[in-house]
Parts: sequence; C-alpha cells; structure tokens
Amino acid sequence: MASAWWPCLILALLSGSVAFGFPRSPSRLLEKRSLLEGVVDGIEVYSTKISCKVTSRFAHNVVTTRAVNRADAAKEVSFDVELPKTAFITNFTLTIDGVTYPGNVKEKEVAKKQYEKAVSQGQTAGLVKASGRKLEKFTVSVNVAAGSKVTFELTYEELLKRHKGKYEMYLKIQPKQLVKHFEIEADIFEPQGISTLDAEASFITNDVLNSALTKSFSGKKGRVSFKPSLDQQRSCPNCTDSLLKGDFIITYDVNRASPANVQIVNGYFVHFFAPQGLPVVPKSVVFVIDVSGSMHGRKLDQTKDALLKILEDMKQEDYLNFILFSGDVTTWKDNLVQATPENIQEARTFVNSIRDQGMTNINDGLLRGINMLKKAREENIVPERSTSIVIMLTDGDANVGESRPEKIQENVKNAIGGRFPLYNLGFGHNLNYNFLDSMALENNGFARRIYEDSDANLQLQGFYEEVANPLMTGVEVKYPENAILDLTQNTYPHYYDGSEIVVAGRLVDEDMNNFKANVAGHGAINDLTFTEEVDVKEMEKALQEQDYIFGNYIERLWAYLTIEQLLGKRKNAHGDEKENLTAQALDLSLKYHFVTPLTSMVVTKPEDHENKMALANKPGEGLADAVIPSTAYLNSYNPPSPPSYYVDGDPHFIINVPEKDDAICFNIDEDPGTVLRLIQDPITGFTVNGQIISDKRDSSNSETRKTYFGKLGIANAQMDFRIEVTPEKITLWNGAAQSTFSWLDTVTVTQNGLSVMINRKKNMVVSFGDGVTFVVVLHQVWKKHPVHIDFLGFYVVDSHRMSAQTHGLLGQFFHPFDFNVSDIHSGSDPTKPQATMVVKNHQLTVTRGSQKDYSKDVRDGTKVSCWFVHNNGQGLIDGVHSDYIVPDLF
Repeated sequence: MASAWWPCLILALLSGSVAFGFPRSPSRLLEKRSLLEGVVDGIEVYSTKISCKVTSRFAHNVVTTRAVNRADAAKEVSFDVELPKTAFITNFTLTIDGVTYPGNVKEKEVAKKQYEKAVSQGQTAGLVKASGRKLEKFTVSVNVAAGSKVTFELTYEELLKRHKGKYEMYLKIQPKQLVKHFEIEADIFEPQGISTLDAEASFITNDVLNSALTKSFSGKKGRVSFKPSLDQQRSCPNCTDSLLKGDFIITYDVNRASPANVQIVNGYFVHFFAPQGLPVVPKSVVFVIDVSGSMHGRKLDQTKDALLKILEDMKQEDYLNFILFSGDVTTWKDNLVQATPENIQEARTFVNSIRDQGMTNINDGLLRGINMLKKAREENIVPERSTSIVIMLTDGDANVGESRPEKIQENVKNAIGGRFPLYNLGFGHNLNYNFLDSMALENNGFARRIYEDSDANLQLQGFYEEVANPLMTGVEVKYPENAILDLTQNTYPHYYDGSEIVVAGRLVDEDMNNFKANVAGHGAINDLTFTEEVDVKEMEKALQEQDYIFGNYIERLWAYLTIEQLLGKRKNAHGDEKENLTAQALDLSLKYHFVTPLTSMVVTKPEDHENKMALANKPGEGLADAVIPSTAYLNSYNPPSPPSYYVDGDPHFIINVPEKDDAICFNIDEDPGTVLRLIQDPITGFTVNGQIISDKRDSSNSETRKTYFGKLGIANAQMDFRIEVTPEKITLWNGAAQSTFSWLDTVTVTQNGLSVMINRKKNMVVSFGDGVTFVVVLHQVWKKHPVHIDFLGFYVVDSHRMSAQTHGLLGQFFHPFDFNVSDIHSGSDPTKPQATMVVKNHQLTVTRGSQKDYSKDVRDGTKVSCWFVHNNGQGLIDGVHSDYIVPDLF
C-alpha cells in the first residue's frame, strides 16, 4: 500500500551569524526551569495574544508572541502555532529589537530555490508537518541576543463552515510555559444578527473557565475574551508548568429570519443560503465497505459499531443496502430495501456477522453499489422525490481486480454519470488519499479521513450525520443575466440540514441600485424557489461597522472561495485545462497574499549580499514527504527597488510608476479639519494620517479655497511609537514617554531600530530599520502673508519592508499596478493635452499636467510631469475618496 501524508506546512528559518546579527548557538540547550517565574532556559515569553475578527463568517486571525532573552548569552527562541487545515496564511513577520521583517508571498518554485540554496550552504532549517485532524503546525526558531526582544506574528484567514447548525472557530492552545499576558480575543460581526454564541476549552475546569472567560452578544456583534491569570495557568497551585494545552473552540450561529442573505461591498457580493424547517428528502444509501485483511481487529470493530449506530438513525422513508468488498464482492440484499423496523433489525444481524478476509477490490465494489442505485431508480423501487448517495470506506489501495487508480476513477465517473454524489472515507494513513479525494470531488462529493483513534466509530457517525438529512436536491443559485462576473460555484446536488451554501462574485455595474438572487431546487414534496432582493446602497450603509470589518472582506472572501474551488477543479484536470486553472489560482494567491499549495511565503533580510529567510509552504495532501527535493532549480530573491509616492501642495498626490517612466497625480478636495488615511499596514503596524487645513481666505468655496496638510500623524502600533508633526513642532511618544522638538532644531533621535532626523527649517527624515523611510517637508511663508500659511509635504522614499496588505490613499499604490494611455488629443487648454487612461478596469479621461517634488529642494522644487485623474482620483483609487476619512490623527 502506498503511503500518504497529511497536508503539511514547511517553514525554514535560515539564520546564521549574519542573519540577524546574533551568534548562532552550537546546539539547542535542554530546557530547564529558572528561579525566575515564567522563564525557561533564559527565555521569557511574556505575551501571547490570539486576536480574531470574524465578519460574515470570514475569519481574520492574528497570533502574536513576544519574548525576551533574559540570559547572558544568545539563545534560541521558538514560535509554534497550529492552524486549521482550511486556512490560508496571509502573513508572517519577525520583529527583532524594533525592526520588522514582513513576509512576501512568492510562487512556490521561486521560494524552493532560495530554500535549497540556503540549505546547501549549511544554514539551519526546521521541518513542519501536519499535527492532527483539523490542524497543521507552523514553527520557526531564531537566535536572540542577550537582552533582546523578538516578536513573532502570524496572520491567517479562513471561511468558517456551518456544521450541524453552528459555525466553529477552532484554536489550539499550547504556550509551553507560564505567560504573563495570555489572551484570546474574538470579535464577531454578522449582519444577520447573532442568535447563539458559546466557547469551551478542553484543558481547564469549568470553574477556571468561567472566571477567565467572558462572552457576550447583542444584535450583530459578539465578543469572546479569554484571559487566564498566571495562577489560573498553573497545572497545580505551586507548579510552574502551564495547563494551557488543548482546544479552545468558539461556536455561534446567526438569526434565520430569511433563508438567504446577500451582502454587497465595493462591487463584490456574497450570498449565504440556509433554509430552515423544510421536510427531509428521503434518501437511498449504499454503504460500500472494505472488509479486506488489513481491516482486521479494531478498525473493523469500530466500523461495525458506527454502522449499527447509523442504522438506529435511519428514517423509515429511507432505503439502504450494504456492499462488502475484499478480493470478492458480496451484497446484503440483491436490491435496495426500505428502512422498516424489520429490515433494520435484519441489517443489524448482517453487520454483526461481517468478518475481514482477503485482498482489496475497490473498483468492483463501487461499481456494484453504483449500479444498484441506478437500477433502483430505473425500476421505481425508490420514490421519485428521493436522493441517492454512495458512501465508501477503505483503509488501503486496490490490489486485486482493476488496481490502477486512474482507471478506477474513470470507471466510477462513467458509471455515476453525475446522477448522485460519492463520499469516500479513508481509514488511517496507509492509503492513497489523493485518489479518494479526487474521485469524490469528481462525483459531487468529498473525502474524509478517519483517524485510527479510540473514537473512530464516532468520527464515522459524525460524518453520516452531516449527510443524513438532505432538505433540497438540484440546488441552483441564479442572478440577473449579464449582471455578474467571476461567480464561484452556484450549483449543488444537495443542501443538507445544518450546513450552508455560500456563493460570491463581482458586480458588472458597481453603481447598480437593486440586486436580486433566486435559489431554486427540489424539495421532499415540491419544487422550491427562494428570492432575495437587496437595495445595494442601503446594504452598503448597513455594513459600515468599521470596528469589526477588516479591509475589503467580501472581496477577500470571494478570492478565498475562488482559489479553493480552482484548486479543487485542478485535481482532476489535465493538459491546457490544468495549466489554465493553475495560472488563475496562482494569480489570485499572489494578488491577495495567500499561502496556498502554489505559493510560499518568504521573510528576508538582505545583508552583505546574502539573503536570510523564513519559508512557509502549504503543499497538498499526498506528498511523500515535506522536504523540498534536492533537484529543485530556482534563483534567489531580491526586494524590488520601490518607486516614490508623495503628497504636497493643495494637496496633490503624485504616484511615480518607474515601469512606465511616468507618473499619475490627483487632488483630494475636502473641508478643513478632515483627517485622511495616507498609509495603513495591518501587518507591520504602520499608519500615516494627515489633517487638512485651509488658507486664510474666509471661503467655503472649494474652487477658490486652497487646502493643505497642516498636521501629520505617523505611528507604529507594534513599537508603541507615535510622531505628530505640525509646521510649528514635532512631538514623539515612545509609549507614555513624550519628547518635543521645534523646526529650529537640528537633531537625530535613534532607538530600537527607529531614526528621526530633523534638519533645521527644512525637513524631517523618519526611518524604521532598513526598509521604511518617510520624509516630511516643511513649507514656510511670511507670517503676515494675507492668504498663504505654513504647511507640510509627505514623501515615501522607501517602502519595501511594508506588506502587500498596505492600503490608504498612498499605500495602495505600493503594490505593482499597470495603466495604459491612448487617444492623446488637445483639450480646452492647448498646453494640457487630454487622453484616455485604462487603469484598474476603469476607463478615465485624464489631463497632462505637472506638479512639484520638494523632497530635495524645499524652495523651488523639481517639476514632475504626470497624468491628472479628475474627481478626487475616482477610478484610480480603490472605492471613493471619502472612504479614507478617519476620525482622528491616530
């Protein structure tokens, strides 16, 4: 039998004496308890926080661990976290002594070469594999100098699936030592309203859980907080070992006043469908069970226990039969029989008599079951309004009869012909799970691994409960013709009670007023149609809950679903079709910064012409091993040279695009006092906001009034550092500590990787490590000038350490983008030609103009030619300019 491994995640930290400036320890020292509370082998993990934001079932989770080396010498610090297998990592960062190294998602082949090259040079590497049924493990270690601090931050996203009527968020807790500040916080926002919310932990008593846990929900919002004290973490009153080791599970459901719910934001929509209270559609089930010699003992006993329990749950309207396969194929009955009490009792006797024997003939066993279901339908043995399913369980590969997986798959697909779904259960690890998964997906079902544990029978029963109650068959979700683009899967053979259908897509016209969705399918008694109509503008207003919403969450949810479904289709595709699916999934993975089976995440710090790196992979199931092969052929990665971006003047935004040897510019017209978000990076923690001021003219007419930036706020949440800049002074906060400087100073302030250099009456240069540099330019006028005032310009000189999730009026352009200009012609002003620009799928009329760059010459500046985008940058910036208004400077 061929071996297969569960999906795995590789992370290698390639460090040395140069990587982060720390000497490498010759070997990992054995852990030993220190007299200092919470310190193990000189390392204190003083903070661990899991922060979860769930918006419309889409979860954005950030796991942050902070540690300090209390020892007198360099020590190794490890970060371990276990993630849901359905999750995609979106970022990983290391922050060492205040300098942050963010991750970049790269095509897997590119990352492989870096990894292979570094390993061949003898640098350290760590292997990470899947660690359980629902989780996979992510691990990284780094040497930390004496007295230094390190912060590990991992971000991942997943769509929470509805299972038996509840959404479940599954968190694995294992800090390995007492942690001074340990915290789990989950904020949930559901536009339909939350109906239930609960949390449980498998590792502590209810008394401790109740005192450390708070949970509440009202209307659309819910919150769960778990903050155990040091004493509550102890395994016994005087112990220094932590009892926080196990599962922390948050479950909730939403109000179901309507069976469907549609949400629309920024031209993307998601449609949730979960009707309640419908009668169950009768089903015909054929159980195709492996009874070969390898099923001997506990496996077969647990299978029989599960089948006996399933028989108890069969409804009298259902039909069933058993097909047993080993070297031969045997059946309980020649045809399907109804689940009457008499037949159920006879079936129990049959199940109890099952014995293991012989080889494994998967092909003939499946074909026998499929043909039996087809015959029952053709001969009207089963009701017309009923559904059929095949459930197959095996613990190994075919080794008698037809043994070629690809041929078995072809035979099964031809026999089923799309009539009903196939569900494959793989018992244990000694089987070709990829084969089972592909075959099930190709026939509208799915595969599930059953683990060889004491609860294997419960796992089998749990699976059956998921498909035991079909409420609709032949479900199709329909939208207005020619109104939708890039739709995810919208047809489903079954809708099962307790689950949910999720469809997402893009609107052709973002300005449409009304949106209509229809869901049609066959019920137990009659055909059903559900209609949902949405006022788009009202919907978007209702979803402006900024405290709970992270980024363009519906767009990211659409991308997540699309990638997941493309990867599923790719498993059974060949030739050009497979290449096309791969290209689409790879493009979306890179665009939305997801670590998928096609991409890897690389964390680099270039130094002395050498790249040190952390590499995160998410291969698909079925790899022989997670180690990257030595035959991999790739090249090294170098961060791109960033273009410059700035805002100056009235306020003019200028975006240099070196690839085009050109620039784009736009203005923002807003009232004095308005604060605009220029940059926001949720990964590295950078935020830059600017407040608008007006000239001295007493005018509310934006045509004559001049506005400028009169105040800037630069912050890094991870460093707890803020800088407020005005034309009069510069104020720095490091935590609660405050320092104030005037523009008459010439001074440089450096600490923890931060450098602030004030050049008297000219500019201020702010640098964070070696990858983020901003320049603030001071514009001063004669104090008694009747109109003009002092103001500020803001320039981004280096942004290559900022993550791909950076946004804001300037920050969104840190990512590569393209534009094309055509039809250049004279405008009303002969000195300013007009043209047509295509950018971000918008066609715009633009005007050729020029702005000034004052970064090097604050008095006269340098002229920069650019294509001017009218109407506050509409069509160029994401959304509209008012989306970037924030309540205050920080």
